[in-house]
Order: sequence, then structure tokens, then C-alpha cells
Amino acid sequence: MVDPALRDLTTLRLGGPAARYVPVVDADELVAAVSAADAAGEPVLLVGGGSNLVVADVGFAGTVVHLTGGGVHVDGDACGVASVTVAAGEPWDDLVARAVQEGWTGVEALSGIPGTVGATPIQNVGAYGQEVAQAIARVRVWDRVLRGQRSFAAAECQFGYRHSRFKADPGRHIVLDVTFEFHPGEQSAPVGYAELARTLGVQVGDRAPLAEVREAVLGLRRGKGMVLDAADHDTWSAGSFFTNPFVEPDRVPEGAPSYPQGDGRVKTSAAWLIEKAGFGKGFGLDRPDARVSLSTKHTLALTNRGGASTAELLDLAREVRDGVEARFGVALVNEPVLVGCVL
Repeated sequence: MVDPALRDLTTLRLGGPAARYVPVVDADELVAAVSAADAAGEPVLLVGGGSNLVVADVGFAGTVVHLTGGGVHVDGDACGVASVTVAAGEPWDDLVARAVQEGWTGVEALSGIPGTVGATPIQNVGAYGQEVAQAIARVRVWDRVLRGQRSFAAAECQFGYRHSRFKADPGRHIVLDVTFEFHPGEQSAPVGYAELARTLGVQVGDRAPLAEVREAVLGLRRGKGMVLDAADHDTWSAGSFFTNPFVEPDRVPEGAPSYPQGDGRVKTSAAWLIEKAGFGKGFGLDRPDARVSLSTKHTLALTNRGGASTAELLDLAREVRDGVEARFGVALVNEPVLVGCVL
């Protein structure tokens, strides 16, 4: 078997070869592969679903450890709460689908997100009013500095908006598994996002049947090109390329969405800023031989239209980022991890 290039392992379908490729299927193999590379002084890139990576065209001059599977273990405690420990390589949406089927509440609004379970606490994945941190009880990791396993309770993970202690110290902690605590029920957690509430025909703060929430979220995500589909180039992306910025109240552009935060700042919408700065859906498609563009369904996604290079995608990202800053004075920050390249 020929070792795959990174373009074959990422949802953007971009990236050159790795110096070495090691597939692993469980925590023991994962620790062994990372430890061997560390002992040899080789850089390590851990890849699960590849949905949050932008890899340079030259590839990765080190060991790519590709993690898949690993299993799910379910316990129940005296209070009826389901304690579910999931290996890092399990597909995230498979877990959400099972949670809905089993009647476990707390992740139903995170349906359709690509990638693996192990990636979710690093970024504190969130969508439609939910964050994965709300359901996490513990994260077990391999600490590459201490060379041993550690377990962090949710309160120790320093979760914030698209943030965690693992993201703050990149590369140190390799997630082995994540333990979730799910409360049983046929109804969802309170719906916390207006667009989802409207789709369900309920008020923000109300509950709805778990299966209906999942289907509504999948429908909304498909409409934005955020559910993977090999035939749809709008899904050849890394999802939302920029995070929503937090600014001082007097720096929110007139008419922009604003969500006051506990620290006195305001969160506004990166998608709104991008569009109002002149970068509409499909921006870039009208250029000769266009191989990258904004999604035709959602301005936050930068897409590979087929045959693109990472350099081309990053040129588009810089154009959008710099255009927003010139128009509004707000600096957008990329959400995907950049490997071997800079923005």
C-alpha cells in the first residue's frame, strides 16, 4: 500500500505527503507511535477525520499518526446518568447518532460535525447553541512532556469559546478517550440558538424531541454545505474558517449581530463581517480557472473546487481577512490548524 498524501486524509483535500505514515486503531498503538516518533526526534501530526487541518503543499516532514476507531464503553450510575467513554478515533457524528437513538441528551445540536471524538475537546467544538464541554466529564490524554497518562476533569480543561487547555498548549496532550455524562430523556437540552428554534417551531429555551433536533440540525448544516458530500465541492472545506471575533462594544460595526459577554466584550459574526466587506457567497468563482472560493452556501467556509493548492486557499483566506480588517478594523482569526504554513 502506498502511503496516502495528506490531501487524502483531510476534508479540504489539500496537503502534500508525509515523511512517514503510521495508522493506529487504539490508545496503546497511539501512545506507542507517538512515543517512538518523540524518541527519534521526529515531528508528529495526529490526524483523525482531518476536518480541521490546512496542510502545506510540501506536506509534513515528520510522522503522521492516523487514528481510527477504538470503541465505546457505556456505564450507568445510581442516578441514571449514562457515563460513556469513547475512544479518540471514533467518528464524532456516529456518537451523536447513537446518543439520539439511546435517549442521551446534550449533544444532539452537534449533529453532522465531521471529525473524531478526540478532536472535540481540543477545540471545544460547538454549534447551534451547544458546546461539547457541556457534556464532557473527563478527558484522558498522553502527556508528551511528562511521558505518561493524565486525566482532566471537565473543570480542569479550561474550556472557553473554541478553546481549551489542550489548544493553549498545542502538541503536548494526545487525547486517548473522552468520558461524557448524558442525562436520559426523549427531549433535547434547552434549544439555545434562534435559527434552530425557528426551524423546530419552538421558542429559544424550549425543548424538542431528540430525533427532531438532530434532523433539523442536519438540514440546516446541509443547507450551508457543512455536511460532507464528495459530490458537493462546497463541503470540500474545513468548516468555518474564521472564528467569531470578540471586540469592545464600541467596535461593533453598525448593524452587526452582537452578543454581550460576561467580560464586557461583545461577540459578533464573522460571516456578517465577511459578507458586508464585499465577500459574498461563491466569492472567487468568477475568476479565470478558479480552483478555490468561498462556499456558495456559507461565507465562512473556504472551499477547494477541485485541483486546488493550499497556497491558493491561503491567498483567498488572506484576501478575506485583510479585506474585513480594512473595512471594519476587526482582525479575523483562523479556526483550522495550519500545518507547515502561515496565514
